[in-house]
Amino acid sequence: MHGALTQQDLSLTAPAQQKMSELFEQVDDRIQGVRVFATAGGCSGVSFGMTFAESINGNDGVLDCSGFKVIVDEETLGYLRGVEIDFVDRGDGQATFIFNNLPQMGGGCSSCGSSSGGSCSSSN
Repeated sequence: MHGALTQQDLSLTAPAQQKMSELFEQVDDRIQGVRVFATAGGCSGVSFGMTFAESINGNDGVLDCSGFKVIVDEETLGYLRGVEIDFVDRGDGQATFIFNNLPQMGGGCSSCGSSSGGSCSSSN
């Protein structure tokens, strides 16, 4: 059985929650939530992404939000604990989800200038 996540585990800003709610109005009923995942690479040694998920697995944590669920597997949660997901619309078509407060894990590239960490496009 999956566990409930709290705001201390992972949080979403009001703009991120609003955008997620809008996106969930456009998907079919098979979608259980949005899965946040980690992959090797990126400036901190890990990059993050999001995708719609049709299932919730036994090792997943779930953050219940108004109108949608955020699903994070146990391994990814180790990288994301305390992270805030924000949605930024710069008004020029460059709308994106941003991961704030990412822990510094070392490794990765030395040319990175932003401490805000990874991001994923809202079109994912």
